[in-house]
Amino acid sequence: MGQLTVGRISAHGLGGAKDLPIPPELAIAGAVAALVVSFTVLAVAWREPRYDAATSGRTAPAWLDRLASSRALAVVLRVLGMAFFLYVAAAAVFGKDSLINPFLGSFYVILWVGLVPASLLLGPFFKAVSPARTISMLFAKVSGVPEGQGLYAYPARLGYWPAVLGLFSFVWLELVYPHSTDLGPVRLWCAAYLGIMLIGSAVWGTTFLARADPFEVYSSLVAKLSVWGHRDGVLVVRSPLANLATVVARPGLVGVVGVLFGSTAFDSFRESSDWLGIVQSMSVSRILPDTLALVAFSAGVALVLTAATMATGVTSDTPRRALPDLFAHSVVPIIVGYIVAHYLTFFVEYGQQTLIQLSDPFSRGDDYLGTADLQVNYWISLHPTFLAVTKVLAVVLGHVVGVVAAHDRAIKLLPPRHHLTGQLPLLMAMVGFTAGGLYLLFAS
Repeated sequence: MGQLTVGRISAHGLGGAKDLPIPPELAIAGAVAALVVSFTVLAVAWREPRYDAATSGRTAPAWLDRLASSRALAVVLRVLGMAFFLYVAAAAVFGKDSLINPFLGSFYVILWVGLVPASLLLGPFFKAVSPARTISMLFAKVSGVPEGQGLYAYPARLGYWPAVLGLFSFVWLELVYPHSTDLGPVRLWCAAYLGIMLIGSAVWGTTFLARADPFEVYSSLVAKLSVWGHRDGVLVVRSPLANLATVVARPGLVGVVGVLFGSTAFDSFRESSDWLGIVQSMSVSRILPDTLALVAFSAGVALVLTAATMATGVTSDTPRRALPDLFAHSVVPIIVGYIVAHYLTFFVEYGQQTLIQLSDPFSRGDDYLGTADLQVNYWISLHPTFLAVTKVLAVVLGHVVGVVAAHDRAIKLLPPRHHLTGQLPLLMAMVGFTAGGLYLLFAS
């Protein structure tokens, strides 16, 4: 993705410390102070768990519930999702192998980055439009198999681990593979992804998609920060924190947040002058050191989270080994904060460029969608102070929400005498994430 546009580098960091109205050291110190103050306030004012999936949320208006659960809406969304998939697939197969091919922007920008705001606003958006789900449903209908059912039950012990592999393969393609903007490798990745999803859903049903599809798992996790949820099959409106508390802890959840957070941090790190100097001094291909660094960042986040959450007393009802997955939900707002900080400019500006390119999928001068004559608005890049402040606030807000989510879970799970002391290792980890993340954003 790094080679898609010359504006890509400015989309990662803060454009340099000069763009910020305060020194970067002060911004980092202020962010850390915000976390410590938030924890102190929570320790005094938040002494009972407040979020319960069985009772939280206000019932949505009846008409909205009927609309959201209607068969007609589901069919419309699946048709639109499939139509967009086929349109972009045609560009991938028959379009030119060039950066102006809208397939690349659709894959890296609209799909990967765009599913975050879509899921925040609409809930588990990708699940509703997933071409893999749609094709799987069509195959089931044609073969007479009950919808959602496979040959075998999905093994519970696998949890989200297949999604971890899928997510890592995507970020490796995006951030490490030197030909990530050539049509051939990206087409191959997409074909392999779709083939694995269809075979897996045939064997284990749509439960496989809910656990193994990297995009569906990512979207569904981010959707827990939206206001939309379900209770007993009824649409409810919840606060994002209450919704976040409904994340179900399954094996591999720590791995998912590790890859999502670690890869974003690595994307900043790989552009730093220190890392560029190291890889340029090596005699081997950059693929090897970048791959090792990506693994280190992803595994490092997961290991830090695991160690921080397990360094506490537990009750007999909660085994210590279960704590990392039970607290992993608190990293989701941190991930979203860094996605905003890291990709805001890229999403807004290259997203517009992709919309323009979609009118001409075969690079022949066509204007199928009527967008070919539109111009990209660079307002965000032209206001660097606004951009820098927005990015810092996104990171800080993400961490503060994460601290609140972790505190509520700790009050619910840990023994009373460990309610506060048991959170200190995780607080220290989040402080490290904040300082390190902001440092990388400034340094890139």
